[in-house]
Amino acid sequence: MSLFIYNTATRSKQAFEPIDASCIKMYVCGPTVYNLVHIGNARPAVVFDVLFRVLKRLYPKVIYARNITDIDDKIMRAAKEEGSTIDAIAKKYAQAYASDMAELNILRPTIEPYATEHLPAMQKMITTLINRGHAYVEQGHVLFDVKSMEDYGKLSNRSLEDMLEGARVEVAPYKKYGGDFVLWKPSTDEEPGWESPWGWGRPGWHLECSAMIAEHLGPSIDIHGGGRDLIFPHHENERAQSQCAHGGGEFVKYWMHNGYINIDGEKMSKSLGNFRTVRALLEKYPGEVIRFALLSAHYRSELDFSFDLLDQSKASLDTLYGALRQSANLVGSDIDITGEPGYRALLDDLNTVLAISELHRLAKELNRAGEQADPADRAKLLSLGALMGLLQQDPETWFKGAGSEEDAEIDALVVERTQAKLAKDYARADAIRKELTARGIVLEDSKDGTSWRRA
Repeated sequence: MSLFIYNTATRSKQAFEPIDASCIKMYVCGPTVYNLVHIGNARPAVVFDVLFRVLKRLYPKVIYARNITDIDDKIMRAAKEEGSTIDAIAKKYAQAYASDMAELNILRPTIEPYATEHLPAMQKMITTLINRGHAYVEQGHVLFDVKSMEDYGKLSNRSLEDMLEGARVEVAPYKKYGGDFVLWKPSTDEEPGWESPWGWGRPGWHLECSAMIAEHLGPSIDIHGGGRDLIFPHHENERAQSQCAHGGGEFVKYWMHNGYINIDGEKMSKSLGNFRTVRALLEKYPGEVIRFALLSAHYRSELDFSFDLLDQSKASLDTLYGALRQSANLVGSDIDITGEPGYRALLDDLNTVLAISELHRLAKELNRAGEQADPADRAKLLSLGALMGLLQQDPETWFKGAGSEEDAEIDALVVERTQAKLAKDYARADAIRKELTARGIVLEDSKDGTSWRRA
């Protein structure tokens, strides 16, 4: 069965046909590291992590690049506000991003290029664009001439007039046309910058990704991903720069974009006070719960993110891990899930909603069958979960957390309660249950004994 993905460029779902099946090339826009990342930044990281896992299952080699933008006006402002340097700010928040994404069980990409390490590649691309008549120098700025590209606007399906109106770009006197965008801009003596043929300055944001892709993946790649908000102007401008710099050849074969995140039904924004950082959410929920919540809607749909959704996701994972805990004595089984419904769902444009339904079906089957459960069902549950970056913890660890002195104390109380019941000291048994309940511990009695988990 083939992988099908929705291609923003054609506005249709298409069978994935790689440029070279022996090596798949994928690039996803990463964060601008000026602050802790919010849940909206986490959604593409999780979505394309699932795609990365699926592609690795299908093809012998996958090169996945996700960049770090470590030079930007926002970083400059943050450095000024914190009384620090842009290097220190970028390093601090790049490390925070890596830590937060690891908590969400996101695999490290094959390549994680930093913008500031690619200034020569950026300047080389600018020179090529100037020499080919697609860029011009004016008042210390180098700008891309959008009218020089015949099909500029094709990706976002907009006319030049529509794009100019929607972009709210600065209509500066040094621009030939209001929609022309900056490739290189001058820096003051106090601002970060680099020497260039056009003077002391720094690159435009759009240029950075084009140069990093060319440097690490070549002139053409299979998949380029990111949030829907990047379609215009960022990805439109990336496409323009790259294709014009490389003689008009196709830059990206499949463009993929995830939908927006709303918070309790409203668009997330600092002004509304509903801004959710991943770091703050991790203080209240395990990373796997946040990941599950982000996968609970189709990636192209808007996702209404809320604490209710996180609570529901925690309950769902409790159910799934509960089935794994109950069936822990089953002998392991190697399984090929290629023809299974959950696997087919992921091949159908990453339909994680249907894949999650299949996880629940398998868990229900394990619970229903009890001691007669089929080991293959447990293996299917684990294998499908792995493709989604889920269910990879030991069930006891999931329910109890990492081992600690408190865990040992709880275990001892559970044993004492069992002994009290055998001795018909029901008052003591009830007292222990009440004590543990007050501490957020749920006891689950069965014919095999008593297990516990944190609520």
